[in-house]
Amino acid sequence: MIHQQFFGEKAEKVTPENLGEAVQQAIEIEISTIPTYLFTYYSINRAPNQQAMINSLTNALLKIDKEPRYTFEEAGEIALNLSADIMVFANKAGAIIMSVAIEEMLHMALSSNIKQALAGQPILYGRSPATWPCDLPGHKPALKINASKLTMAQLETFLNIEKPMKPKQKALKAARNFIPYPTIGEFYDMVIDCLDKNPGLRYNTRAPQLVPEKGFYAQNNIDTIYYDRNHKPVFTNENEGGDLICVKDRDSAVAAINLIVEQGEGQIIPDAPYLDKDNNLDFLALLKYKFKPQPGKEVSHFEKFAEIYQSYYAMEKQYDALGITDIHFSDLFVMNIRSNPATTDYPAHIAPVSDLINGVYTYIFVMIEECYRKSGSTQYETFMFGIHKSMIFILNSLCGDIMKLKYKHDGNEYYASATFENYNFSPVARPKAQLQALYTAAVAVYPAISYLGVRINDLPDVDLK
Repeated sequence: MIHQQFFGEKAEKVTPENLGEAVQQAIEIEISTIPTYLFTYYSINRAPNQQAMINSLTNALLKIDKEPRYTFEEAGEIALNLSADIMVFANKAGAIIMSVAIEEMLHMALSSNIKQALAGQPILYGRSPATWPCDLPGHKPALKINASKLTMAQLETFLNIEKPMKPKQKALKAARNFIPYPTIGEFYDMVIDCLDKNPGLRYNTRAPQLVPEKGFYAQNNIDTIYYDRNHKPVFTNENEGGDLICVKDRDSAVAAINLIVEQGEGQIIPDAPYLDKDNNLDFLALLKYKFKPQPGKEVSHFEKFAEIYQSYYAMEKQYDALGITDIHFSDLFVMNIRSNPATTDYPAHIAPVSDLINGVYTYIFVMIEECYRKSGSTQYETFMFGIHKSMIFILNSLCGDIMKLKYKHDGNEYYASATFENYNFSPVARPKAQLQALYTAAVAVYPAISYLGVRINDLPDVDLK
Protein backbone atom coordinates (compact mmCIF):
# COMPACT_ATOMS: atom_id res chain seq x y z
CA MET A 1 0.00 0.00 0.00
CA ILE A 2 1.40 3.36 -1.01
CA HIS A 3 0.42 6.06 1.44
CA GLN A 4 0.83 9.16 -0.71
CA GLN A 5 -1.96 10.13 -3.07
CA PHE A 6 -0.42 11.12 -6.37
CA PHE A 7 -1.86 13.54 -8.90
CA GLY A 8 -5.50 13.82 -9.82
CA GLU A 9 -8.01 11.77 -11.70
CA LYS A 10 -6.74 12.86 -15.12
CA ALA A 11 -2.97 12.88 -14.71
CA GLU A 12 -1.53 11.45 -17.91
CA LYS A 13 1.95 12.90 -18.16
CA VAL A 14 4.74 14.46 -16.16
CA THR A 15 4.68 18.27 -16.02
CA PRO A 16 6.70 20.87 -14.08
CA GLU A 17 3.74 21.14 -11.72
CA ASN A 18 3.65 17.44 -10.82
CA LEU A 19 7.32 16.61 -11.39
CA GLY A 20 8.00 16.25 -7.67
CA GLU A 21 5.11 13.83 -7.26
CA ALA A 22 6.19 11.92 -10.36
CA VAL A 23 9.72 11.41 -9.05
CA GLN A 24 8.31 10.43 -5.64
CA GLN A 25 6.23 7.83 -7.49
CA ALA A 26 9.46 6.63 -9.12
CA ILE A 27 11.05 6.29 -5.68
CA GLU A 28 8.11 4.24 -4.44
CA ILE A 29 8.19 2.00 -7.51
CA GLU A 30 11.80 1.16 -6.66
CA ILE A 31 11.02 0.73 -2.95
CA SER A 32 8.17 -1.66 -3.76
CA THR A 33 10.44 -4.07 -5.60
CA ILE A 34 13.08 -4.37 -2.86
CA PRO A 35 11.09 -6.38 -0.28
CA THR A 36 9.52 -8.74 -2.81
CA TYR A 37 12.98 -9.58 -4.19
CA LEU A 38 14.44 -9.94 -0.70
CA PHE A 39 11.61 -12.20 0.47
CA THR A 40 12.18 -14.57 -2.43
CA TYR A 41 15.93 -14.43 -1.91
CA TYR A 42 15.65 -15.58 1.69
CA SER A 43 13.35 -18.45 0.68
CA ILE A 44 16.25 -20.12 -1.15
CA ASN A 45 18.53 -22.53 0.67
CA ARG A 46 21.72 -21.56 -1.15
CA ALA A 47 23.78 -24.31 0.48
CA PRO A 48 21.60 -27.39 0.96
CA ASN A 49 23.17 -30.51 2.49
CA GLN A 50 24.36 -32.30 -0.63
CA GLN A 51 24.89 -35.68 1.00
CA ALA A 52 21.40 -35.63 2.49
CA MET A 53 20.05 -34.67 -0.94
CA ILE A 54 21.96 -37.53 -2.59
CA ASN A 55 20.59 -40.00 -0.06
CA SER A 56 17.00 -38.78 -0.50
CA LEU A 57 17.22 -38.82 -4.29
CA THR A 58 18.88 -42.23 -4.38
CA ASN A 59 16.17 -43.74 -2.18
CA ALA A 60 13.44 -42.07 -4.25
CA LEU A 61 14.92 -43.43 -7.49
CA LEU A 62 15.17 -46.95 -6.07
CA LYS A 63 11.46 -46.83 -5.19
CA ILE A 64 10.38 -46.12 -8.77
CA ASP A 65 8.46 -49.07 -10.19
CA LYS A 66 9.87 -49.33 -13.69
CA GLU A 67 11.55 -51.97 -15.79
CA PRO A 68 14.42 -52.29 -15.63
CA ARG A 69 14.66 -50.81 -12.15
CA TYR A 70 17.53 -48.54 -11.25
CA THR A 71 20.47 -50.30 -9.68
CA PHE A 72 21.96 -48.74 -6.56
CA GLU A 73 24.96 -47.58 -8.59
CA GLU A 74 22.79 -46.02 -11.31
CA ALA A 75 20.55 -44.27 -8.79
CA GLY A 76 23.57 -43.01 -6.87
CA GLU A 77 25.21 -41.57 -9.98
CA ILE A 78 22.02 -39.83 -11.10
CA ALA A 79 21.52 -38.44 -7.60
CA LEU A 80 25.11 -37.20 -7.44
CA ASN A 81 24.92 -35.34 -10.75
CA LEU A 82 21.45 -33.96 -10.09
CA SER A 83 22.38 -32.78 -6.61
CA ALA A 84 25.44 -30.98 -8.01
CA ASP A 85 23.28 -29.20 -10.59
CA ILE A 86 20.77 -28.20 -7.92
CA MET A 87 23.52 -26.94 -5.61
CA VAL A 88 24.88 -24.69 -8.35
CA PHE A 89 21.43 -23.52 -9.44
CA ALA A 90 20.24 -22.67 -5.92
CA ASN A 91 23.40 -20.71 -5.15
CA LYS A 92 23.30 -18.94 -8.52
CA ALA A 93 19.60 -18.07 -8.30
CA GLY A 94 20.15 -16.56 -4.87
CA ALA A 95 23.16 -14.56 -6.02
CA ILE A 96 21.30 -13.22 -9.05
CA ILE A 97 18.23 -12.16 -7.06
CA MET A 98 20.39 -10.43 -4.45
CA SER A 99 22.34 -8.67 -7.21
CA VAL A 100 19.05 -7.25 -8.51
CA ALA A 101 17.91 -6.21 -5.02
CA ILE A 102 21.19 -4.33 -4.51
CA GLU A 103 20.73 -2.48 -7.79
CA GLU A 104 17.14 -1.63 -6.84
CA MET A 105 18.57 0.07 -3.76
CA LEU A 106 20.88 1.98 -6.10
CA HIS A 107 17.86 2.95 -8.21
CA MET A 108 16.02 4.15 -5.10
CA ALA A 109 19.01 6.36 -4.28
CA LEU A 110 19.29 7.67 -7.85
CA SER A 111 15.60 8.59 -8.01
CA SER A 112 15.95 10.17 -4.55
CA ASN A 113 18.88 12.25 -5.83
CA ILE A 114 16.70 13.42 -8.73
CA LYS A 115 13.92 14.47 -6.38
CA GLN A 116 16.33 16.20 -4.01
CA ALA A 117 17.71 18.24 -6.91
CA LEU A 118 14.36 19.12 -8.48
CA ALA A 119 11.67 19.02 -5.81
CA GLY A 120 13.15 18.61 -2.34
CA GLN A 121 13.40 15.91 0.31
CA PRO A 122 12.59 12.36 -0.87
CA ILE A 123 10.10 10.51 1.34
CA LEU A 124 11.16 6.95 2.16
CA TYR A 125 9.93 6.13 5.65
CA GLY A 126 6.57 4.36 5.52
CA ARG A 127 6.61 4.07 1.72
CA SER A 128 7.39 0.38 1.47
CA PRO A 129 4.27 -1.74 0.87
CA ALA A 130 2.24 -1.92 4.08
CA THR A 131 0.55 -5.24 3.29
CA TRP A 132 1.04 -8.11 0.88
CA PRO A 133 0.07 -8.67 -1.86
CA CYS A 134 0.03 -5.15 -3.29
CA ASP A 135 -0.03 -3.39 -6.66
CA LEU A 136 3.11 -1.95 -8.22
CA PRO A 137 2.43 1.82 -7.99
CA GLY A 138 0.79 3.12 -11.16
CA HIS A 139 1.44 0.08 -13.35
CA LYS A 140 -1.24 -0.39 -16.00
CA PRO A 141 -2.60 -2.94 -16.32
CA ALA A 142 -2.48 -3.53 -12.58
CA LEU A 143 0.46 -5.71 -11.57
CA LYS A 144 0.05 -7.61 -8.31
CA ILE A 145 3.30 -8.32 -6.48
CA ASN A 146 3.74 -10.83 -3.66
CA ALA A 147 6.04 -11.76 -0.84
CA SER A 148 6.47 -15.32 -2.05
CA LYS A 149 9.07 -18.05 -2.14
CA LEU A 150 10.93 -18.94 -5.34
CA THR A 151 8.51 -20.45 -7.85
CA MET A 152 7.95 -20.17 -11.58
CA ALA A 153 4.94 -17.95 -10.86
CA GLN A 154 7.02 -15.60 -8.70
CA LEU A 155 9.66 -15.38 -11.41
CA GLU A 156 6.92 -14.47 -13.90
CA THR A 157 5.96 -11.59 -11.61
CA PHE A 158 9.58 -10.46 -11.49
CA LEU A 159 9.77 -10.60 -15.28
CA ASN A 160 6.62 -8.50 -15.56
CA ILE A 161 8.10 -5.90 -13.20
CA GLU A 162 11.27 -5.61 -15.26
CA LYS A 163 9.93 -6.28 -18.76
CA PRO A 164 11.20 -4.00 -21.53
CA MET A 165 9.03 -1.81 -23.67
CA LYS A 166 8.43 -2.21 -27.35
CA PRO A 167 9.24 0.85 -29.46
CA LYS A 168 6.35 3.27 -30.06
CA GLN A 169 4.06 1.74 -27.45
CA LYS A 170 0.71 3.56 -27.31
CA ALA A 171 0.00 5.59 -24.19
CA LEU A 172 -2.65 4.27 -21.84
CA LYS A 173 -5.60 6.10 -20.36
CA ALA A 174 -5.08 7.92 -17.09
CA ALA A 175 -5.35 6.11 -13.77
CA ARG A 176 -6.78 7.34 -10.47
CA ASN A 177 -3.81 8.49 -8.35
CA PHE A 178 -0.79 7.67 -10.47
CA ILE A 179 0.57 8.50 -13.87
CA PRO A 180 -0.12 5.19 -15.65
CA TYR A 181 2.65 3.31 -17.43
CA PRO A 182 2.93 -0.14 -19.07
CA THR A 183 6.66 -0.45 -18.30
CA ILE A 184 8.94 1.30 -15.83
CA GLY A 185 11.07 2.49 -18.76
CA GLU A 186 8.13 4.33 -20.30
CA PHE A 187 7.39 6.01 -16.98
CA TYR A 188 10.94 7.34 -16.81
CA ASP A 189 10.69 8.41 -20.46
CA MET A 190 7.86 10.74 -19.42
CA VAL A 191 10.11 12.25 -16.75
CA ILE A 192 12.90 12.82 -19.31
CA ASP A 193 10.38 14.37 -21.71
CA CYS A 194 9.40 16.85 -19.00
CA LEU A 195 13.05 17.73 -18.36
CA ASP A 196 13.71 18.24 -22.06
CA LYS A 197 10.66 20.44 -22.61
CA ASN A 198 11.43 22.61 -19.60
CA PRO A 199 15.10 23.63 -19.79
CA GLY A 200 14.47 26.38 -17.24
CA LEU A 201 13.93 23.94 -14.38
CA ARG A 202 16.12 24.81 -11.42
CA TYR A 203 18.39 22.19 -9.86
CA ASN A 204 19.33 22.44 -6.21
CA THR A 205 23.05 21.70 -6.13
CA ARG A 206 23.52 22.38 -2.42
CA ALA A 207 21.10 19.92 -0.84
CA PRO A 208 22.74 16.65 0.33
CA GLN A 209 22.67 13.65 -2.00
CA LEU A 210 24.17 10.17 -1.93
CA VAL A 211 27.08 10.64 -4.31
CA PRO A 212 29.83 8.47 -5.83
CA GLU A 213 33.41 7.99 -4.62
CA LYS A 214 32.47 7.82 -0.95
CA GLY A 215 32.05 4.07 -0.70
CA PHE A 216 28.27 4.28 -0.33
CA TYR A 217 27.59 1.79 -3.13
CA ALA A 218 29.23 -1.55 -3.88
CA GLN A 219 27.78 -3.58 -6.74
CA ASN A 220 28.89 -6.92 -5.28
CA ASN A 221 29.16 -8.49 -1.85
CA ILE A 222 29.43 -12.01 -0.49
CA ASP A 223 25.74 -12.64 -1.28
CA THR A 224 26.05 -11.76 -4.99
CA ILE A 225 28.73 -14.39 -5.64
CA TYR A 226 28.08 -18.00 -6.58
CA TYR A 227 30.33 -20.91 -7.52
CA ASP A 228 29.97 -22.69 -10.85
CA ARG A 229 30.29 -26.44 -11.52
CA ASN A 230 34.08 -26.07 -11.46
CA HIS A 231 33.96 -24.34 -8.05
CA LYS A 232 35.05 -21.02 -9.54
CA PRO A 233 33.54 -17.84 -8.06
CA VAL A 234 31.29 -15.80 -10.34
CA PHE A 235 30.26 -12.20 -9.63
CA THR A 236 26.71 -11.44 -10.77
CA ASN A 237 27.19 -7.67 -11.20
CA GLU A 238 29.86 -6.20 -13.45
CA ASN A 239 32.54 -4.00 -11.88
CA GLU A 240 31.56 -1.16 -14.23
CA GLY A 241 27.85 -1.89 -13.95
CA GLY A 242 26.88 1.47 -12.46
CA ASP A 243 27.25 3.79 -9.49
CA LEU A 244 25.60 6.67 -7.73
CA ILE A 245 25.25 9.89 -9.75
CA CYS A 246 25.14 13.39 -8.28
CA VAL A 247 22.20 15.13 -9.97
CA LYS A 248 22.99 18.77 -10.66
CA ASP A 249 21.55 19.44 -14.14
CA ARG A 250 19.52 17.95 -16.96
CA ASP A 251 22.33 15.72 -18.23
CA SER A 252 23.10 14.16 -14.86
CA ALA A 253 19.38 13.60 -14.18
CA VAL A 254 18.99 11.84 -17.53
CA ALA A 255 22.15 9.81 -16.88
CA ALA A 256 20.66 8.61 -13.59
CA ILE A 257 17.38 7.69 -15.28
CA ASN A 258 19.13 5.90 -18.13
CA LEU A 259 21.13 3.82 -15.66
CA ILE A 260 17.94 2.78 -13.85
CA VAL A 261 16.23 1.74 -17.08
CA GLU A 262 19.25 0.03 -18.62
CA GLN A 263 19.91 -2.04 -15.51
CA GLY A 264 16.24 -2.96 -15.19
CA GLU A 265 14.94 -3.56 -18.70
CA GLY A 266 18.12 -3.66 -20.74
CA GLN A 267 18.25 -3.09 -24.44
CA ILE A 268 15.08 -2.74 -26.47
CA ILE A 269 14.78 -5.68 -28.86
CA PRO A 270 12.54 -4.80 -31.82
CA ASP A 271 10.00 -7.53 -32.55
CA ALA A 272 11.06 -9.47 -29.44
CA PRO A 273 9.21 -12.79 -29.80
CA TYR A 274 8.45 -12.94 -26.07
CA LEU A 275 6.41 -9.70 -26.18
CA ASP A 276 3.05 -9.65 -27.97
CA LYS A 277 1.57 -6.66 -29.80
CA ASP A 278 0.18 -5.30 -26.51
CA ASN A 279 3.56 -5.67 -24.76
CA ASN A 280 2.41 -8.67 -22.72
CA LEU A 281 4.95 -11.37 -21.99
CA ASP A 282 4.63 -14.67 -23.84
CA PHE A 283 6.29 -17.00 -21.35
CA LEU A 284 6.38 -20.00 -23.68
CA ALA A 285 8.26 -17.90 -26.24
CA LEU A 286 10.52 -16.56 -23.50
CA LEU A 287 11.49 -20.11 -22.50
CA LYS A 288 12.77 -20.68 -26.03
CA TYR A 289 14.51 -17.34 -26.52
CA LYS A 290 18.32 -17.24 -26.48
CA PHE A 291 19.66 -14.05 -24.97
CA LYS A 292 23.07 -12.90 -26.15
CA PRO A 293 24.82 -11.07 -23.32
CA GLN A 294 27.72 -8.88 -24.35
CA PRO A 295 31.05 -9.68 -22.63
CA GLY A 296 31.82 -7.20 -19.88
CA LYS A 297 28.43 -5.49 -20.20
CA GLU A 298 25.95 -5.48 -17.34
CA VAL A 299 23.10 -7.94 -17.83
CA SER A 300 19.68 -6.37 -17.23
CA HIS A 301 17.38 -7.44 -14.43
CA PHE A 302 14.96 -8.77 -17.03
CA GLU A 303 17.63 -10.99 -18.57
CA LYS A 304 18.85 -12.12 -15.15
CA PHE A 305 15.37 -13.22 -14.16
CA ALA A 306 14.86 -14.81 -17.58
CA GLU A 307 18.00 -16.89 -17.01
CA ILE A 308 16.69 -18.18 -13.68
CA TYR A 309 13.26 -18.79 -15.24
CA GLN A 310 14.65 -20.80 -18.15
CA SER A 311 17.01 -22.79 -15.92
CA TYR A 312 14.30 -23.55 -13.34
CA TYR A 313 11.96 -24.79 -16.08
CA ALA A 314 14.61 -26.99 -17.70
CA MET A 315 15.78 -28.51 -14.42
CA GLU A 316 12.26 -29.18 -13.17
CA LYS A 317 11.38 -30.81 -16.49
CA GLN A 318 14.48 -33.00 -16.27
CA TYR A 319 13.63 -33.88 -12.67
CA ASP A 320 10.00 -34.77 -13.44
CA ALA A 321 11.15 -37.04 -16.27
CA LEU A 322 12.90 -39.24 -13.70
CA GLY A 323 9.52 -40.22 -12.28
CA ILE A 324 10.20 -39.19 -8.68
CA THR A 325 6.86 -38.54 -7.01
CA ASP A 326 7.52 -38.35 -3.27
CA ILE A 327 9.90 -35.35 -3.36
CA HIS A 328 8.94 -32.15 -5.17
CA PHE A 329 11.78 -30.54 -7.10
CA SER A 330 11.60 -27.23 -5.25
CA ASP A 331 11.58 -28.93 -1.84
CA LEU A 332 15.24 -29.76 -2.39
CA PHE A 333 16.37 -26.12 -2.17
CA VAL A 334 13.40 -23.84 -1.36
CA MET A 335 12.22 -23.34 2.20
CA ASN A 336 8.65 -24.26 3.08
CA ILE A 337 7.28 -20.79 3.87
CA ARG A 338 3.86 -19.22 3.34
CA SER A 339 3.19 -16.50 0.81
CA ASN A 340 2.40 -13.00 2.04
CA PRO A 341 2.75 -13.73 5.76
CA ALA A 342 2.01 -11.05 8.36
CA THR A 343 3.36 -10.69 11.87
CA THR A 344 -0.18 -11.17 13.17
CA ASP A 345 -0.08 -14.70 11.69
CA TYR A 346 2.78 -15.70 13.96
CA PRO A 347 2.53 -17.25 17.44
CA ALA A 348 4.01 -15.66 20.55
CA HIS A 349 7.45 -17.24 20.13
CA ILE A 350 7.88 -15.71 16.65
CA ALA A 351 5.88 -12.45 16.47
CA PRO A 352 8.38 -10.37 18.54
CA VAL A 353 11.21 -11.51 16.24
CA SER A 354 9.15 -10.47 13.21
CA ASP A 355 8.47 -7.08 14.82
CA LEU A 356 12.20 -6.59 15.34
CA ILE A 357 12.96 -7.43 11.71
CA ASN A 358 10.32 -4.97 10.51
CA GLY A 359 11.67 -2.34 12.90
CA VAL A 360 15.21 -2.75 11.55
CA TYR A 361 13.94 -2.79 7.95
CA THR A 362 11.94 0.40 8.48
CA TYR A 363 14.73 2.14 10.41
CA ILE A 364 16.96 1.72 7.37
CA PHE A 365 14.61 4.04 5.44
CA VAL A 366 14.61 6.49 8.36
CA MET A 367 18.41 6.59 8.19
CA ILE A 368 18.44 6.99 4.39
CA GLU A 369 16.15 10.01 4.73
CA GLU A 370 18.66 11.43 7.24
CA CYS A 371 21.35 11.16 4.55
CA TYR A 372 19.30 13.63 2.47
CA ARG A 373 19.17 16.09 5.39
CA LYS A 374 22.78 15.90 6.57
CA SER A 375 26.06 16.09 4.69
CA GLY A 376 29.72 15.60 5.53
CA SER A 377 30.78 13.31 8.36
CA THR A 378 27.24 12.97 9.74
CA GLN A 379 25.97 11.65 6.42
CA TYR A 380 28.95 9.32 6.06
CA GLU A 381 28.63 7.89 9.56
CA THR A 382 24.87 7.46 9.22
CA PHE A 383 25.35 5.50 6.03
CA MET A 384 28.37 3.41 6.96
CA PHE A 385 27.62 2.73 10.63
CA GLY A 386 23.86 2.74 10.25
CA ILE A 387 22.50 1.72 6.86
CA HIS A 388 25.36 -0.53 5.76
CA LYS A 389 25.65 -2.16 9.17
CA SER A 390 21.88 -2.68 9.44
CA MET A 391 21.66 -4.32 6.02
CA ILE A 392 24.67 -6.62 6.25
CA PHE A 393 25.07 -7.41 9.94
CA ILE A 394 21.59 -7.07 11.42
CA LEU A 395 18.78 -7.47 8.86
CA ASN A 396 20.57 -10.17 6.89
CA SER A 397 21.31 -12.11 10.08
CA LEU A 398 17.77 -11.82 11.41
CA CYS A 399 16.22 -12.93 8.11
CA GLY A 400 18.25 -16.13 8.39
CA ASP A 401 17.66 -16.60 12.12
CA ILE A 402 13.87 -16.38 11.93
CA MET A 403 13.79 -19.19 9.36
CA LYS A 404 15.01 -21.61 12.03
CA LEU A 405 11.64 -21.19 13.77
CA LYS A 406 8.54 -23.19 12.85
CA TYR A 407 4.82 -22.67 13.34
CA LYS A 408 1.53 -24.22 12.24
CA HIS A 409 -1.12 -22.60 10.07
CA ASP A 410 -4.32 -24.34 8.95
CA GLY A 411 -2.91 -27.66 10.10
CA ASN A 412 0.33 -27.35 8.11
CA GLU A 413 3.81 -26.66 9.46
CA TYR A 414 5.91 -23.86 7.98
CA TYR A 415 9.16 -22.09 8.61
CA ALA A 416 8.78 -18.49 9.72
CA SER A 417 10.13 -15.76 7.46
CA ALA A 418 10.65 -12.02 7.44
CA THR A 419 7.39 -10.27 6.50
CA PHE A 420 8.91 -6.95 5.34
CA GLU A 421 6.07 -4.86 6.74
CA ASN A 422 6.37 -1.19 7.61
CA TYR A 423 6.88 -0.66 11.32
CA ASN A 424 5.10 2.44 12.59
CA PHE A 425 7.43 4.15 15.02
CA SER A 426 5.64 6.18 17.68
CA PRO A 427 6.31 9.94 17.47
CA VAL A 428 6.58 10.19 21.27
CA ALA A 429 9.86 8.23 21.51
CA ARG A 430 12.99 8.11 19.40
CA PRO A 431 12.99 5.28 16.82
CA LYS A 432 16.28 3.83 18.07
CA ALA A 433 14.91 3.52 21.60
CA GLN A 434 11.88 1.74 20.18
CA LEU A 435 14.18 -0.53 18.18
CA GLN A 436 16.07 -1.41 21.35
CA ALA A 437 12.76 -2.24 23.04
CA LEU A 438 11.84 -4.49 20.12
CA TYR A 439 15.17 -6.27 20.51
CA THR A 440 14.53 -6.81 24.23
CA ALA A 441 11.13 -8.35 23.48
CA ALA A 442 12.53 -10.52 20.68
CA VAL A 443 15.53 -11.85 22.59
CA ALA A 444 13.23 -12.81 25.47
CA VAL A 445 11.50 -15.37 23.23
CA TYR A 446 14.51 -16.19 21.02
CA PRO A 447 17.77 -15.98 23.01
CA ALA A 448 19.78 -17.17 19.99
CA ILE A 449 19.72 -13.61 18.61
CA SER A 450 21.35 -12.10 21.69
CA TYR A 451 24.54 -11.53 19.67
CA LEU A 452 22.75 -8.67 17.89
CA GLY A 453 22.29 -6.53 20.99
CA VAL A 454 25.62 -4.71 20.70
CA ARG A 455 25.09 -4.11 16.98
CA ILE A 456 21.68 -2.55 17.55
CA ASN A 457 22.94 -0.42 20.44
CA ASP A 458 25.74 0.92 18.21
CA LEU A 459 23.38 2.20 15.49
CA PRO A 460 23.12 5.98 14.97
CA ASP A 461 20.28 7.66 16.84
CA VAL A 462 18.17 9.21 14.07
CA ASP A 463 14.82 10.87 14.75
CA LEU A 464 11.72 11.09 12.61
CA LYS A 465 11.33 14.41 10.83
